[in-house]
Amino acid sequence: MNTKKMNRRDFLHQTGAASSLSLVAPFYIGGLAPNLEKEILGHGDYRYCVDKGWGKLDSEKYPVNNCHEMVMDRRGRIILLTDHPKNNILIYDKSGKLLENRTLNFTGAHGLTIHDEGAEQFLYITDVATGSVVKTDMSGRIVLSLEHPAKSGIYSLCSPYSPTETAIGPFGDIYVADGYGSQFILQFSAKGEFIRKFGGDSFLQQDKFKQVHGVTLDTRDKDRPTLLCSERIKNTIKRFSLEGEFIEDIYLPGAFISRAVVNDGNIYLGVCFGMSKNNYNMQLNRGFVTILDQHNRVVSNPGGEKPIYRHGKLQLMLQHQPVFKHCHDVCVDEDKNLYVCQWNADHVYPFRLVRV
Repeated sequence: MNTKKMNRRDFLHQTGAASSLSLVAPFYIGGLAPNLEKEILGHGDYRYCVDKGWGKLDSEKYPVNNCHEMVMDRRGRIILLTDHPKNNILIYDKSGKLLENRTLNFTGAHGLTIHDEGAEQFLYITDVATGSVVKTDMSGRIVLSLEHPAKSGIYSLCSPYSPTETAIGPFGDIYVADGYGSQFILQFSAKGEFIRKFGGDSFLQQDKFKQVHGVTLDTRDKDRPTLLCSERIKNTIKRFSLEGEFIEDIYLPGAFISRAVVNDGNIYLGVCFGMSKNNYNMQLNRGFVTILDQHNRVVSNPGGEKPIYRHGKLQLMLQHQPVFKHCHDVCVDEDKNLYVCQWNADHVYPFRLVRV
């Protein structure tokens, strides 16, 4: 007999429950009892029920302004970064129970990256309001701060600097996306020593950026890790080498994206702003999630329209179900459930998307 523990999605598919909405909605396993809504989001093999109450807390005790990013640690805890100075960090278990909260007193806490260093894990946090990039241990103690680039001559004194994201390279190098500033990716050693910068502000040049909102290490090709840089204004992921050489564009028409999240062979992105059929400008309250496969083809748009390719080209993607306002990040657990946090969404806590 196979005694391997069956996860929720395996159960649903083996019993045929995934095809029955009446069975999907109330079902739970392992003590996770989400209040699932009946509407299913997504397409193909990537479909989800929504639990809007998953991360909801007492807003008087644990207020949030914007919920910017989420990561999962080795213990299966889900760590949320907010820009409320009372609660920069909220730590949940997978049932949505709050385990811990703390703050760095950042009013612009924006980027959150987790990185393994041997037996320890560390968090890298950016603050767009103060231009801070810090590394903390898992208890919240700051162990490294990167110097403002104007102080060390990397930038001129008048160059704007507002870092939105970090990624950590295979040897510990720190890549900082200056997404709300001068549009460079800055590379530092693990000790915080400046190595190089690449990119810069341009709408037309392929190796430059217009709002480089996120940077992510892509290790799906283990022999050739690269960087995925989210260029929000041009609806594009730009791939660069670890040395800053441009490789390719991945165009996602209609999607004003946040950072790329790599999980197994897939890329998950929060779409913060969208378009409409009659207006191709950035529009509020039109967010959704988009999922790419190992070939960088969109396979599902939870909250959005079904992805369509014509003659090999992805067609315009739009919001279909108004579940989200502005998706800012996606976290993926071991059962491939998603946790989605939002910017400018009436102080809402993260939603949980249960894969069916």
